[in-house]
Amino acid sequence: MIAEILCVGSELLLGDIADTHTRYLAQRLSALGINLHFSTSVGDNQARIVDCLSRALARSDIVLTTGGLGPTDDDLTRESIAELFGETPIVDEAVAAQLRDFFARRGIEMTDNNLKQASLISSARAIPNERGTAPGWWATRDGRSIIAMPGPPGEMQYMWETQVEPRLISSETVIRSRTLKLFNISESKVDTLLSPLTSASNPTVAVYAKQDGIHIRITAKAVNVVEAVLAMEPIEATVRERLGDWLWGTDDDTQESVVARMLQSRGLAIAISESITAGHVASLLASTTDNRDYFRGATIFPYGGQVRSEKEDCVQAAMHVLERFNADIGLAVCGGVLEGEPDGMNELVVTVVWPTRNVVQTGTYRARAHRVRSLGAYYALDQLRKVLSATT
Repeated sequence: MIAEILCVGSELLLGDIADTHTRYLAQRLSALGINLHFSTSVGDNQARIVDCLSRALARSDIVLTTGGLGPTDDDLTRESIAELFGETPIVDEAVAAQLRDFFARRGIEMTDNNLKQASLISSARAIPNERGTAPGWWATRDGRSIIAMPGPPGEMQYMWETQVEPRLISSETVIRSRTLKLFNISESKVDTLLSPLTSASNPTVAVYAKQDGIHIRITAKAVNVVEAVLAMEPIEATVRERLGDWLWGTDDDTQESVVARMLQSRGLAIAISESITAGHVASLLASTTDNRDYFRGATIFPYGGQVRSEKEDCVQAAMHVLERFNADIGLAVCGGVLEGEPDGMNELVVTVVWPTRNVVQTGTYRARAHRVRSLGAYYALDQLRKVLSATT
């Protein structure tokens, strides 16, 4: 089964709002074993919407639309489906009664233009919207369907999960994925090391460059969840064997959540000193759950941008913050612009001190100015994770 997504709304094309619907629906379709081949955004223009719907319905079994179901003149998804099908929308009294009840229970006046939302064509049935006033449409022609859902994310997602997805669930096939996350290794090197795996068709192995490193997604299609998981296991084992030194997490893990769990499980507290990263490391760790158990405090020093910090300075900064906040581990991130280097290349100096284990580890890294804060924070967290992993 092939699906296509059509997001309706001029605000998407103007950049006023971000398209979160495509990512959400793509993930849900994948879990159902439904292939997504195309995704399009279109403005509030009926001729263009009809054109997009016509193309989509000609090449896909299911067309999922979001937006354009409101009561105003520029909400044109229903009219566009009706034009494509050559049918005239008429008000469905049962749907209209539900709308009147919705407004009455909230003590809000229902204006006449809301009746537009109660219209249907003979090829469509209404999809209840328990979170808003815009019912969806499920229109079918020649075994292919257009499923129209509202634009507000809370309404669309709830409608999908309660009304649409249950009807699309297939017992014939499922898709499951597993993501392995790496850091401080290039995408090209990962692709080279995994080249025998990335050419396979099932399970598939895909390599992606992300803000926090390289992600490897293993995806298997099978008749049930158990078979899909079993198919992924040997692939994951091979990836771990070849890239284990760079692996830091899986699936929903973040670098900060992984480090936080390690600190918590060992009953350790950390204090942080930063200059070049401007508090980004502390912000990440402080944002995790129950950070009071392991995060004692941080000191942020002004960063002049031209002075290259020496390793001894970073060690002293880590020791100072450890003592000041009575922590078990001190982490310092220092650095500066490298003279004579093009494009504003910066050198980062990261030091981890752990006095009770006689650990004083300093590493140096490089990052261009536009990424020095975020990338520097990930270098620091990665080094801290490695220290914690190596010391039991």
